Amino acid sequence: MPKTLKKIRIKAGETAENARPEDIDYVLAERLNLTPSEFELKQDMVLSDAQLKQANKDIKKLAKGVSPQYILGYAWFLGYKIMVQRGVLIPRFETEELVEWALKSLKSGDKVLDLGTGSGCITVALAKEAEKNGIKDLILYASDITDSALRTSEENFLTYDLDVVTRKANVLIGLEKFDKIISNPPYIKTTEKKEMDDNVLQNEPKEALFAGSDGLDFYKKFAKQVRDHLNSHGEFFLEFGFSEEDQLKELFAKELPDFDIEFRKDMAGKPRMVHGRWQK
Repeated sequence: MPKTLKKIRIKAGETAENARPEDIDYVLAERLNLTPSEFELKQDMVLSDAQLKQANKDIKKLAKGVSPQYILGYAWFLGYKIMVQRGVLIPRFETEELVEWALKSLKSGDKVLDLGTGSGCITVALAKEAEKNGIKDLILYASDITDSALRTSEENFLTYDLDVVTRKANVLIGLEKFDKIISNPPYIKTTEKKEMDDNVLQNEPKEALFAGSDGLDFYKKFAKQVRDHLNSHGEFFLEFGFSEEDQLKELFAKELPDFDIEFRKDMAGKPRMVHGRWQK
């Protein structure tokens, strides 16, 4: 009997019972090149032998708790297809909002650092969107603490024909001066580990997730180092954990009194982003 998408979807739910239904649907739809609405409308679609074989392989991986993006080998970020693999953080929707905010202050010729680049998704989206907006001649840098992240980011930069200087660095040590610094750093408290999804803990790099008992390890180092790495009137855009706004306000007031600081909420209404501009 022909195997329809509906039957495979049911089988996947039974085999990978610990996987979220939306993750199962996402992987199946991506493999079949279907939009979410097409996926729902084409449940009677008969799968070819090759499609069935691929679906069964994917279902086994979902059952083992592998993240959908690692199964596919890519994630979507602001409409750009970004290659990802284990050892590299999967891009998050919240970070798209950070990029859109940074884009508003970007000028032609700016020297920009994507600090803790991971997959390189921030640099790709920022550079390509800037191009669309007529912003030219950006000088792009991307840094990370791990070789695996830098290798993955370089592949993504190559895919999008971007000229990016990559550097291995711990926060800002050893890096140059920039007009803009943008970062989605590690900010999860180690005490929050028990509340997190198993597939995140199982798949994603710990160094890209956790930042000490208060989640502020990165920001404490960044605040002490940032003046040495910004040009006059330079700016930074950082993502942070929604419970950390008050501590960050206190930290920046103490360490960066000569910066104009602005906090913003994400689309879900949670504190998520901070912008700093050096008054000097």
